[in-house]
Amino acid sequence: MKVFVAMSGGVDSAVAALLLRRAGHDVVGIHLRTGVKSGPAAPGSRPRCCGAEETDDARRVCSLLDIPFFVQNTERDFGAIIRDFVDSYARGETPNPCVACNNDVKFGALLERARGLGADAVATGHYARRVRYGERWAIARAVDAEKDQSYVLYGLGQAELERSLFPLGELSKSEVRALAREAGLPVAGKAESQEICFVPSGDYRDLVRRDRPEAFRQRGEIIDEEGRVLGHHTGVAGFTVGQRKGLGLAASEPLYVLRLDAERQQVVVGPRSAMGVSTARVRNVAWTAIAEPARPIDTQVMLRYRSEPVPATAASLPAEEAILHFARPAWPVTPGQAAVFYDGPTVLGGGRLS
Repeated sequence: MKVFVAMSGGVDSAVAALLLRRAGHDVVGIHLRTGVKSGPAAPGSRPRCCGAEETDDARRVCSLLDIPFFVQNTERDFGAIIRDFVDSYARGETPNPCVACNNDVKFGALLERARGLGADAVATGHYARRVRYGERWAIARAVDAEKDQSYVLYGLGQAELERSLFPLGELSKSEVRALAREAGLPVAGKAESQEICFVPSGDYRDLVRRDRPEAFRQRGEIIDEEGRVLGHHTGVAGFTVGQRKGLGLAASEPLYVLRLDAERQQVVVGPRSAMGVSTARVRNVAWTAIAEPARPIDTQVMLRYRSEPVPATAASLPAEEAILHFARPAWPVTPGQAAVFYDGPTVLGGGRLS
């Protein structure tokens, strides 16, 4: 089988290619050039996943494995992800760009090119498993719970899953590094990349200030739930729901951001006891393991990457939306983040919190 492997330059994708090569597949390594320019990173930060060094590392691994290596320009697709990231913060949301990157780039642009070149499948170094769920393909949690990335793959449909492979789903991170060392791969001990590859400073606000400076020129109020003004700010883009530190307020108890109102430029704060909500609306819903359900279903919902699942019922609504009713108060429910629906280890679907 001819398999295109998305080579990031890190140890995970390198071992994915190694395992597929050993299994006898016709493997091709492809590195996705995002157009993100290398720049000064924050002191002590981890490597970025899209700089020149990563391209060189991916090329070296492919040379060692004796497989072809190509670079694909995905600058246009990745630029759209960055613009959505910035715009989301300006709207008072907290986006997860990794979800969009997987849907639009790694299993969008890459899969399209792979098909054009006669590939049977694409593979990545994600820690996730492809499984059968009844008559359909589905994403399931990886064996290594600490590294599981099924949350960011909820948007993959049947067409994508039909041609996707995840060689690391049954392995732990320590096993992956051991395989890399045994094979003499030059990235065996390489540190993991930082979470948001296009924010080298580590602070998303720097990017928003650069691309949407007006988002930090709108003076607004910080209020409590009764509407009392507790302080002022210079833009809701500087806050996220659930935030406690950096509010600049003096109070007798810790205060958290409960809601953001970009239209009124208001940041609503309150005690932790006010954080929980009983319902949440989800937009851009994609159903993965099941067809869109005609009736409410019981599920466990992850509201953030690596968060504890919350029992809930999910009811499908028109226009690719859904409503969640939680079995217990859930927090923080952050607009812009992904809400992913599980049945045990299996991803049923997910969407973006409104």
